[in-house]
Amino acid sequence: MAGGNKERTTKKEADMETETSGSSTLADKKDWKPGTVSSETMEGIDAVAEEVGAEYTSLPEHEGAIAFTHFDTPSSEDHRITVLLTKENMASMPLQSLVRIKSLEDSRSYIGSVTAGPFAEPDGLRADSPIVVTTTVKGKIFLPRYHGRAYVSILGEESNNQMLPPRFRPRPNSPVFPLTTEETMKALKIGGDIRIGNMVGVDNLVVSIPSKRKDVLPRHTGIFGTTGGGKSTTNSGLISKLHRAGVATIVIDVEGEYVESDQPTADPQMKEGLAKLNLPRDVVADLRVYHLEGRETNREIPGKLHPFCLKFSDISPYAVKEILELTEPQEQRFFKTYDTLKIILERLKIYPRTSDEKTEALEIDEFDTGYPHVTISQMIDLAGVFLAQLDEDKNSKKTKTSDSGEQRVYPTWTSEFRGHEDVLKSCAAQAQALGIPISWRALLVHLWKVARLKVFDNPKAPALNYEDLIHPGRVSVFDLSDTGSPRVNNLVISDILRGVQAAQEASYKEAVKRGVAPSPVVIIIEEAHEFLSDQRIKQMPILFQQVARIARRGRKRWLGLVFSTQMPQHLPDEVLGLLNNHVIHKISDSHVIDHLRKSLGGFDAGIWKMVPSLAPGQAVVSMAHMARPIMVSVDPTPCRLKLSN
Repeated sequence: MAGGNKERTTKKEADMETETSGSSTLADKKDWKPGTVSSETMEGIDAVAEEVGAEYTSLPEHEGAIAFTHFDTPSSEDHRITVLLTKENMASMPLQSLVRIKSLEDSRSYIGSVTAGPFAEPDGLRADSPIVVTTTVKGKIFLPRYHGRAYVSILGEESNNQMLPPRFRPRPNSPVFPLTTEETMKALKIGGDIRIGNMVGVDNLVVSIPSKRKDVLPRHTGIFGTTGGGKSTTNSGLISKLHRAGVATIVIDVEGEYVESDQPTADPQMKEGLAKLNLPRDVVADLRVYHLEGRETNREIPGKLHPFCLKFSDISPYAVKEILELTEPQEQRFFKTYDTLKIILERLKIYPRTSDEKTEALEIDEFDTGYPHVTISQMIDLAGVFLAQLDEDKNSKKTKTSDSGEQRVYPTWTSEFRGHEDVLKSCAAQAQALGIPISWRALLVHLWKVARLKVFDNPKAPALNYEDLIHPGRVSVFDLSDTGSPRVNNLVISDILRGVQAAQEASYKEAVKRGVAPSPVVIIIEEAHEFLSDQRIKQMPILFQQVARIARRGRKRWLGLVFSTQMPQHLPDEVLGLLNNHVIHKISDSHVIDHLRKSLGGFDAGIWKMVPSLAPGQAVVSMAHMARPIMVSVDPTPCRLKLSN
């Protein structure tokens, strides 16, 4: 008992002594200096180091590595691996950057692209654990050490300076190295003479399109994006750069936005962007603006305006009947009139007149073009004769009177038919007009509606010269902003596609014959969903077949189509299937993104997650010559845009 008290007293005194000495130590903390390690201690440390393999040195194969591959998990995906890196190297591996992975264990080398990350993770702890959350909230003084985690999509396996499809996966703990700018450009295949913009996440890396490669622009392009995403800027910039590259460019401009592309931009943001990137401010020098005769144009600057009209004989009758949305009875009477009209033209020696023209008439493909010299006024005159004969027969049956032999005069609108009414009457009688006059009257209503628009065979304006449209470097803008009719727009687009395709066919054959390179042609169709919507092609299969035929032939004849729309969900899968190049701006609607994800290939899940959050001017670009889709900051346009309010 006494011993225990003595022990407690001694401990108390010791504590008091320690407290006193501790106070003096704290007071003298400023004067404290570390002592030297004795030579005996250092010799012991060296001996232990020698015993375990001497001083640590990294493997020569790891020199310059910024990350290492991680083990796979049950949720791992093909061609997608996880890499870990120190926090010091996180800035060296930004999103979209390219890396080389050396799988030392099986002596393979892979090229990959960072598709997600790098994300910061605490060392040895879960990021959502209470201790990490608490220390993060308290501030930097308690912040635990952390590392980076990134996800890399394998682009291919390197073999003899060639990129081959990957057959295996890199082994765990394989070193990861960053690619240089030159290696990145070579791996992504983003070179060309038509600049699109800078790659996001990588400094000074320009994304371009080669205009002289047959497997890029002639394989057709889709430019998609909601209003305000930068779609019009992309179109305008593409037009000016195609012009500089010597590509003949034809723009179907339903809003009149590009009619002043020969003028410099007045937008201060565009000017600032051009100056910051040190880009040339070249506008379109060789610009022609076409508008239908009698329609206004959105161009306010005088000059370079060319009124035009369509030739009814150039458009396929099957395309016309679909665009007019004729019912089946009206369609039957339309073709009865059209076929009878060909007989009348021959009898009146209007066409064909020579043996060559007779041979040409036999070879006409009316699914592609119309019958020469047929006009809308002739169709109205002949349909009126058919209707008059039906009314005459009906009245004669009512009165039960026979033909008195008096010749009825049918008024004609066409000058070629005046004085030849008897030919019209006899040919119509031999053709035996279909009954039900109301269907004939409905057909005449449709024909008169088109005739009143004065877009066909207008004597005040010439027809289009398609050879002029495909002149190298020329930009031809068709301003359809004042038509006020989707039918008229579709008639114009159908005629331009057919005429340009025929002219390019002839130009291509001539170039091959002369042994020179053909001149490429690009047709940009704005608001393409109005021309080729899912519902419309179901009602107009002939029109879609015409577009599909042009698309197939265009790939071989250097003729590329560009479909630009803010409503890509309205484009049918058949149209999306024609496209091999895509420029996708911001799209917020998840249903539209789901539709595109199912229709377009080559985009991984990480890309689609970026689309709703793209800033104005940013786009995901995927071209046929590129190794993978790339997020790009699109260049500002040097040309003036007439944006609609």
